[in-house]
Amino acid sequence: MSVLPLVFTSGWASGINAYAVVLLLGIFGATGLSDDVPESLQRPEILITAGVLFLCEAVADKIPYVDSVWDSVHTLIRPAAGAWVGALLAGQSGSLSDLAAGAIGGSTALASHTVKAGTRMAINTSPEPFSNLVMSTAEDLGVAGILTFAMFHPEAAAIIAGVLLLAGLLALFFLISRIRRFLRRRAQRREERRLAERVGQPPD
Repeated sequence: MSVLPLVFTSGWASGINAYAVVLLLGIFGATGLSDDVPESLQRPEILITAGVLFLCEAVADKIPYVDSVWDSVHTLIRPAAGAWVGALLAGQSGSLSDLAAGAIGGSTALASHTVKAGTRMAINTSPEPFSNLVMSTAEDLGVAGILTFAMFHPEAAAIIAGVLLLAGLLALFFLISRIRRFLRRRAQRREERRLAERVGQPPD
């Protein structure tokens, strides 16, 4: 059976929470739930590192504005993780070339990361923090649920991930104006801080 559906699903999930993907896949392999997980993802140091970083993301991802900074930092990390996981899965199964799997996993992760980061920018235009908490929790549960489902029904999970990705891209298209307001507001705050610093400086 081709590993392509699992590569696509793991790529989509990596764009949302790459550390959760590495941690879950490692656990699935270490517990014998799946034979498709390479041993490199099951190593104790990988699981511990992914677990610690997952906890860090679980906290940062639920704090307004901190989540957007975290997303900015992970603009390269999440697609790279998606490509890495995809290549490892392909190497384990032998049904898909590592290069193709890496390209699919990385590009899918980049697309879902773009949806997540853009959606968070739009949410941060609201002053209340509860929407961040709800959205982050829903994302964590979605990644865990769909990735677990992919272990037993990879094709169906890939279809669900594809539908969610398409829906997210469409929603992001309609949220662009709100995101632009967020970026203008952030630039304005930076300029106000610069002016305040200049006013506070003693004369030469």
